[in-house]
Amino acid sequence: MRLTDEYIYRQPEKYQAILMHLISVFKGEIPDLEMSFKWGMPYLYYKKRMFCYLISNSKKGFVDAGFARGFQLKRNQEYLVDEKRNTVKSLRYYDLEEIDNVILIDVIKEAAKLYV
Repeated sequence: MRLTDEYIYRQPEKYQAILMHLISVFKGEIPDLEMSFKWGMPYLYYKKRMFCYLISNSKKGFVDAGFARGFQLKRNQEYLVDEKRNTVKSLRYYDLEEIDNVILIDVIKEAAKLYV
């Protein structure tokens, strides 16, 4: 089993579902994303560069999809969390049902354009 899969299956069921949904949407929009496991979490690479990480913080009750070049994103700023980070902004989800795929896909597409 891959380390990314092990990470997902070690999470409580609620966060497993969120992580698997996010991965599905990411891969659906950018089929050539590569997954890797670094610094204790799954990373998604696009064109051999870090694109996004996925981290489950069950102690605080959320999953973050942290975009490596998040501060370059222009749209959907009201949904992106920065927490005083220099370059990363993330979409944060507390429940599977709150994921708005329209916003998620728009952020993924805008972020992908930064790698052209």
